[in-house]
Amino acid sequence: MQPPSLPKTPYKFMIAMAKPHKWWFISVFVVVVVASVISQSSSYIFKLIVDAVEAGQGNLVTIYALLFPVVVLVTQLLFRLSGYLGMQSVTRIMKTSSDDMNEYVFRHSHGYFINRFAGSILTKYGNVIGAMGQIIPEMLWTHLTALISFIVTFGFILWVDPLTAAIFVVLTFVLVQYNRSLAPRKRELSKAHAESRTKLTGRGIDVITNITAARQYARIALETEEMRNLSEDRRVKHKRNWMYTERMLLINGLILFVFGLGMFFALTTAWRAGTVTSGELVLVLSLVSQITFTLIFIGRAINETARAFGEMEEGLEDLLIDHEIIDIPNATPLLTKEAGIVWKDVTFKFEKNTVFKNFNIDIESGQRLGLVGQSGAGKTTFVSLLLRQHELDAGAIEIDDQNIASVTQDSLRRAIAVVPQEPALFHRTIRENILYGRPDATKDEVIEVAKKAQAHDFIMELADGYETLVGERGIKLSGGQKQRVAIARAMLKDAPILILDEATSALDSESEVAIQKALENLMEGRTVIAIAHRLSTLRKMDRIIVMDNGQITEDGTHESLAEAGGVYQRLWNHQAGGFLVEE
Repeated sequence: MQPPSLPKTPYKFMIAMAKPHKWWFISVFVVVVVASVISQSSSYIFKLIVDAVEAGQGNLVTIYALLFPVVVLVTQLLFRLSGYLGMQSVTRIMKTSSDDMNEYVFRHSHGYFINRFAGSILTKYGNVIGAMGQIIPEMLWTHLTALISFIVTFGFILWVDPLTAAIFVVLTFVLVQYNRSLAPRKRELSKAHAESRTKLTGRGIDVITNITAARQYARIALETEEMRNLSEDRRVKHKRNWMYTERMLLINGLILFVFGLGMFFALTTAWRAGTVTSGELVLVLSLVSQITFTLIFIGRAINETARAFGEMEEGLEDLLIDHEIIDIPNATPLLTKEAGIVWKDVTFKFEKNTVFKNFNIDIESGQRLGLVGQSGAGKTTFVSLLLRQHELDAGAIEIDDQNIASVTQDSLRRAIAVVPQEPALFHRTIRENILYGRPDATKDEVIEVAKKAQAHDFIMELADGYETLVGERGIKLSGGQKQRVAIARAMLKDAPILILDEATSALDSESEVAIQKALENLMEGRTVIAIAHRLSTLRKMDRIIVMDNGQITEDGTHESLAEAGGVYQRLWNHQAGGFLVEE
């Protein structure tokens, strides 16, 4: 199943993610508006108190003074209610974002992942989700409350003195326009900072993942120096980003100072003329005092939002690129009865290099096919194309007369079990790794395939048995142990097509002998494609093809090819310890 397309721009992405939770969002929006209006309007109580004092109405002074903490309490309760509603809204939106992003990113092609650091992908993912968690509260409790405060303040000042209100409007307009003009540059700086952080994190994860190689080649100092260079790049871009904000705040303060002089001169002039009462004078002073912090830091609020949008944009533009391989509309599941495979005039180019050109082969149902060839001959690409990890440039690959480009990718891959040269184990228990082949299998079935794969005995010798955590990429297990777990997983999958990609290369000779019978049982009744440098493992194949530059140069059984005087015979004669010697 292909996930729905997701908007690739921050604004549209946020709207799409918030839409399923719109009523939570609308509720918090309304409560924040009401709370902000009451909060900013509370300054009116000071006007009432001053007017009551001047009128000598002591009882009213007491009443108004006691009313103020009540208003403050109501305001705080409303804001806490908005916090609860906001928590419901934001956490739900972030979950939707996370779920949809996971589904979309996991569906990218093989080529997408091999061209990127895993750490970089995760950093960009974190930037997008983190930005969502920052932007929404920022919009609700910073931008929205600021807007309401401006409106309420302007309304009161306009009521008191139109000239002062006009100056306030001009002040607000100048501040907003100035800070909006800085936002694009701030967004660029934030994006550059996010990219530098992504590079640093990606490199760090890459080094930690391959720390053994770094030690063995005595490259710790080199890697440390490279990390220093990347961290310095991040520091410089972070500093540049920060200083840009500080300059903006300084200019905001100067703008507020100039317009503040004008506002208070106009206001006090009106008071002296008697058109503004003392209570109204105090009201405006209180309102401006309340909103001063917002006015000064309006630029920071705008630029912080711009920074979050920049980080979000940097993540979305790479994570949500169009899927390279997609199911066609109304794609049907692959139905495998015989599991015969046919390649028809297949042409495929990888990074402008032609790997296959008009390639044809017919693999009969239940046939065991061995692939032989030097590195670069096209063996690995052969497997990748069968799994539809790349799109063909021309031709077709069919399984039981069904074009694999016309069936769903999931159904295609469910029909194929792969035992790779480098087993892909999750940092989970051995039981969970084997169950990955068929999650609904019983405990007895797991043990049965483990025994067939010659894995049960070593598993039971471990302290936690089948519940042993294997470590990242199975690092706690030896190469042979990992391979046997992978073989057990493939056995449990019970797919009609089996691919063995150097499946016994990590086993010592004794383990290989012990597992050959298990592999023979596994191959029984299945269409098998086996790649091996250890040619002895291919002797029992029904058919062996020799590949060179994406073409079949020899085709036959082991016995016929070993005496044909061609490349296979030469490779067989050059065996050293059972392995193919690269020339």
